[in-house]
Amino acid sequence: MNISRYSAFVTGTDTDVGKTVVTAGLLKAFEKEGYTTLGLKPVSAGCEVTDDGLRNEDALLLQAASTEAVRYETVNPVAYEPAIAPHIAAMEKGKLLTASGLEGYVRGAMLKPAKVKLIEGAGGWFTPLSYRETLADLVQKLQVPVILVVGMRLGCINHSLLTFTAIQKSGLKVSGWVANRVDPDMSHYKENFETLEQMMDAPCLGEVPYLEEKSAVSVSEHLDVSCLINGH
Repeated sequence: MNISRYSAFVTGTDTDVGKTVVTAGLLKAFEKEGYTTLGLKPVSAGCEVTDDGLRNEDALLLQAASTEAVRYETVNPVAYEPAIAPHIAAMEKGKLLTASGLEGYVRGAMLKPAKVKLIEGAGGWFTPLSYRETLADLVQKLQVPVILVVGMRLGCINHSLLTFTAIQKSGLKVSGWVANRVDPDMSHYKENFETLEQMMDAPCLGEVPYLEEKSAVSVSEHLDVSCLINGH
């Protein structure tokens, strides 16, 4: 049976592993299957000052890749200018990031009619919101499955297994993972991929090759969301 609605949190094995472009690609893959979509980036750091306010490149990409037309602030409600860890940026502003606060923003956005909603994190699974909470606490509050983006480069096996285990220990399900090749010269790519495939009990949604210019559409061509649609 095809899904009526689907929401998931997209995390990565580290920063700079291509979470955003893979999330945008997944939105386009769902759109190809006939689903309306909405991408969310609850918190971002590394924003540009514009006439319209702070704007984050990743959040703008998700907004553009979504079929649901919403205000920027719906996609990215919490934005900081410096490209540093969000909790540090918040502290510099005298603000406190909380999982419950972000949950409120996300749940409001999830009332939008789009059938597929993907929530992209910042950095990795345990990116801090404060000294007491991490983004993992937000996902536990939302109780949505997780999609893991693996940056295929040296060290990815350890990072992937650590993240996969941490997600499971949080009581959450990894509904799929994506191998995103970020190092074109990675040694023994095939063997690394096969190791991850054998050691992570979740379907691989696709292998994204190294591309000089990655776009939502070009990435979507390497993704298969059928197992998510069919509820497996």
